[in-house]
Amino acid sequence: MENKAIGLDKGWDYMQKGITKLKRILEGLPEPPFTSEEYMMLYTTIYNMCTQKPPHDHSQQLYDKYREAFEEYISSTVLPSLREKHDEFMLRELAKRWANHKVMVRWLSRFFHYLDRYFIARRSLPTLNEVGLTCFRDLVYQEVHAKVKDAVITLDTGAYYSRKASSWIEEDSCPDYMLKSEECLKKERDRVSHYLHSSSETKLSEKVQNELLVAYANRLLEKEHSGCRPLLRDDKVEDLSRMYRLYCKIPRGLDPVANIFKPHITAEGTALVQQAEDATSNQASSATGVQEQVLIRRTIELHDKYMAYVTDCFQNHTLFHKALKEAFEVFCNKTVTGNSSAELLATFCDNILKKGGSEKLSDEVIEETLEKVVKLLAYISDKDLFAEFYRKKLARRLLFDRSANDDHKRSILTKLKQQCGGQFTSKMEGMVTDLTLARENQANYEDYLRSNSAAHPGIDLTVTVLTTGFWPSYKSFDLNLPAEMVKCVEVFRGFYETKTKHRKLTWIYSLGTCHINGKFEQKIIELIVLTYQAAVLLLFNASDRLSYSEIMAHLNLTHDDLLRLLHSLSCAKYKILSKEPNTKTISHGDYFEFNSKFTDKLRRIKVPLPPVDERKKVVEDVDKDRRYAIDAALVRIMKSRKVLGHQQLVSECVEQLSRMFKPDIKAIKKRMEDLITRDYLERDKENQNMFRYLA
Repeated sequence: MENKAIGLDKGWDYMQKGITKLKRILEGLPEPPFTSEEYMMLYTTIYNMCTQKPPHDHSQQLYDKYREAFEEYISSTVLPSLREKHDEFMLRELAKRWANHKVMVRWLSRFFHYLDRYFIARRSLPTLNEVGLTCFRDLVYQEVHAKVKDAVITLDTGAYYSRKASSWIEEDSCPDYMLKSEECLKKERDRVSHYLHSSSETKLSEKVQNELLVAYANRLLEKEHSGCRPLLRDDKVEDLSRMYRLYCKIPRGLDPVANIFKPHITAEGTALVQQAEDATSNQASSATGVQEQVLIRRTIELHDKYMAYVTDCFQNHTLFHKALKEAFEVFCNKTVTGNSSAELLATFCDNILKKGGSEKLSDEVIEETLEKVVKLLAYISDKDLFAEFYRKKLARRLLFDRSANDDHKRSILTKLKQQCGGQFTSKMEGMVTDLTLARENQANYEDYLRSNSAAHPGIDLTVTVLTTGFWPSYKSFDLNLPAEMVKCVEVFRGFYETKTKHRKLTWIYSLGTCHINGKFEQKIIELIVLTYQAAVLLLFNASDRLSYSEIMAHLNLTHDDLLRLLHSLSCAKYKILSKEPNTKTISHGDYFEFNSKFTDKLRRIKVPLPPVDERKKVVEDVDKDRRYAIDAALVRIMKSRKVLGHQQLVSECVEQLSRMFKPDIKAIKKRMEDLITRDYLERDKENQNMFRYLA
């Protein structure tokens, strides 16, 4: 009886089971090895399917399916496993897959051996072994050969440079090591351009960088005598530029450089502050101001130096701008002998801008210096304190005509406005405008006098009318003016009332100056004095001798002010008054007379009145303004948010105000409580940490 022919589908289904078992064995899955019976059955199935009479001879179809079995396995398993791995791991996987493939070819060519003996030999087709190996070449190697080449070169290269680096790091200085590293990277790039595909360059460069620069980054940068710190200290610009070039191409490679850059600047700046502190404590108080000015000048020089590093060596990289900013914020907010940096900076500006300041600079240099001062201001947290100190000093320059140059005065306001916003400079701009209007007003007053024959002020009077909101607050007393002054004040008031009925004049005598003639025995000397001093001296036109108490009663002054006035006139450089007893301090029981024997080589002298230390008042004024600013910020936030948690309200308030000053958390909490008592806010009844806005 004739055996029934094996159909292609049925026979291939059986073969497929054997091929699947082989794949599982290759993949390392749990599978028992082939028995001799299984092997013989698989071989016999192929033999039978190839020896059946046409049309049941399936030799050609089996030859094609043999190739397809490899193609399917490579596509579904081999290539995905290679694509997900890189570099050395990809090479290891490739070696494993190639070994497995050769095993697969050996086993399948045995199962299909009958094809090799007759069908393939008669038709001169590629052998089963060739077909299996060609599949790997065409499908696997063609896809991965470029990556394999890169990985192999990189692996050899990596080992070579690893050996080099371990030797150089022990023997070479940081600059020499970087020079060698840069040269190696250049050589590898050249090698790629001559012998390899351009796609190899990135991988190769990364490997060289990793072995030479990443592996030894800390040891290299921290080298005691030649690392990053000594290079910064010794201004090694070229080496620092090379350091940047090498590490900027490495992900986060610049972080350790910036982490050295920041504390280095901080230490240098802190040392400058300490030097100024030490110098002032070892010198007379008169030299204190000089040392503080030197500190600001040196801080500007330090900023110039390290900003040049940021722009030139570090190519304006944001990481180094941030490091510079954070370093300067540390020491620019330190105090020197109790003076805040905000005050020192304001004083420095005043010294540059006033007539007769110690800084003798050209217009161009002044302009550059002001630019740099405003940059330093960016690092100071108490910008509002700077504004108030600067406004005080600007007021004195304006009122006493001490500004050396009007252009510079306007220029710094423009710079401050750009840096800190219009609100920062609005009062100062108002002060400058007031002075322009005051000159026009004075001209109008003089016209008024010429056209009103009844208006006789008796003495020449110049009045500067100021807008209260713009100027610092000044003490105004109801000084009992001497008769000589009363008339001219009344005449000016009459003139001003013709201009406006809605403004009230408050006289600030503490800011006024007078020119009076002192008729001494030897000669007449013109005395330039403050209005208060003039009021004291003019009393002696009517009295030869006056007690401390009598002077106080005549003028209606406080003890503090009268002590300063009498000291300036009887105990200081110019003794216009003589006093009994002849001591160097003023007492309430003293008596005073006009010193007719006084003389001086000059025909005009200025009798100074030592200024009151206004620092305490400035700080008090700023604290008061801050309370208003905190209130306004809290109300603004709550108005838009309606309900907000305590922590979030505080942090949003800090964020809003930090452009002008660093608000104290306790002060914010205090203002919150005050707003609750004034019915702007209320606490949530169920959650005390929640606040509601009361419309």
